[in-house]
Amino acid sequence: QRKNPFSTDARLASQPLHTHRGDPTYGRPPEGSQTEQRGKDAHSHVGKEVEELCLIIRSTGEVGEDGHVSVTFGRLFETYVTISNKVVGILLRARKHGLVHFEGEMLWQGKDDDVIITLL
Repeated sequence: QRKNPFSTDARLASQPLHTHRGDPTYGRPPEGSQTEQRGKDAHSHVGKEVEELCLIIRSTGEVGEDGHVSVTFGRLFETYVTISNKVVGILLRARKHGLVHFEGEMLWQGKDDDVIITLL
């Protein structure tokens, strides 16, 4: 499209041909594009799901001696799966942001029902 004489999209001609790993725009959609907007919308949606998960943990869990609210994965799964089927993915995202703590890399329904999830 960059060399197409019939293309009227000025954005294509103004962008460099290749970006390199050190470039801050590497791996990112062009600014102002619909792809960038979809990414921002998805990020916002996941953030809201993480907040909702934390509220569910707070409401279904019990306060421990350290003052943190904890719940077992089995109980959380039973409660949250009626809201969203992405329980484990949202838990992993919440842990990545330092909002919850649990042992292990992945949680499996049935096998890890007794794993304690702590709201930080």
